Amino acid sequence: MIRRSLLLLLVGFCTTAALLAQPVNEHGALSVQGTQLMDASGKPVVLRGMSFGWHNFWPRFYTEGTVSWLKKDWGINVIRAALGVEPGENAYLKRAEWSKEKITTVVDAAIKEGIYVIIDWHSHSINLEEAKEFFKEMATRYGKYDNVIYEIFNEPDYETWDEVKKYSVEVMNVIRAIDPDNIILVGSPHWDQDVHVVADDPIIGFSNIMYTLHFYAATHKQPLRDRGDYALSKGIPLFISESAGMEATGNGPLDHEEWNRWIEWAEKNKISWITWSVSDKDETCSVLLPTASSDGNWSDKDLKPSGIAAREMIRKWNKTGL
Repeated sequence: MIRRSLLLLLVGFCTTAALLAQPVNEHGALSVQGTQLMDASGKPVVLRGMSFGWHNFWPRFYTEGTVSWLKKDWGINVIRAALGVEPGENAYLKRAEWSKEKITTVVDAAIKEGIYVIIDWHSHSINLEEAKEFFKEMATRYGKYDNVIYEIFNEPDYETWDEVKKYSVEVMNVIRAIDPDNIILVGSPHWDQDVHVVADDPIIGFSNIMYTLHFYAATHKQPLRDRGDYALSKGIPLFISESAGMEATGNGPLDHEEWNRWIEWAEKNKISWITWSVSDKDETCSVLLPTASSDGNWSDKDLKPSGIAAREMIRKWNKTGL
């Protein structure tokens, strides 16, 4: 009985220690070598975490409490703050200062919790001058922190790769003039599906950049993983900055089998992955129910099936679960 009690105490201690660990203290500044994200000691690192929903539609979760809870209870080592550039009256293009307050609340909380944080320009259209101004401000404020990753264009839709590439180079030049080191994530056409096109014509002249690949498992299956394999074979570093287990619409049933195939593929290739999204919209991919507090402390009754599954996967792969 004593031996069993000691074992349970040890397990509890180890789990608590893992949950309270600060990944940025452990891994430090990130860099890209070949296709791999590396930590400061030159070891491969995989980031696993959650993305907030569009800040302009679900701002109530953009709180320090939510970030703290996701780190403590879900075991995330990265969070993504999705700045809704447009549409709507609360979008960045209409309410810039209020919008930045939501994003900086999340970034500051992530730094406090010692996790990585993606500042995501969440748009489907090119807004070059606005993006340059925003990322200049973010790089000036946060460029000294190892926590920060810049995602400069979420899911270009119908723009060509040539257009996205030119836009990306201009924005990256602004960031690199201030912050020479932190990771920059670059999107590709057709909602971050065309990584095979990127592979044949990558951006040159920049270090520590990666290209985003997004999947929704009930829609995107082996053909998209084949594109990912092709990109990797050409030396293109990939980062799954948005993903989930249902259809690309954000609705429909979860395809657990295909979702697990995607995560296993990502883990095999040491590709970081983020799940969409921390919001309570009436859709499959929003992981929370309206009962969920704006400051975390959620029970299973506050989670949708996608939330329960995402939490389990993140805890499993980040090895913070019992």
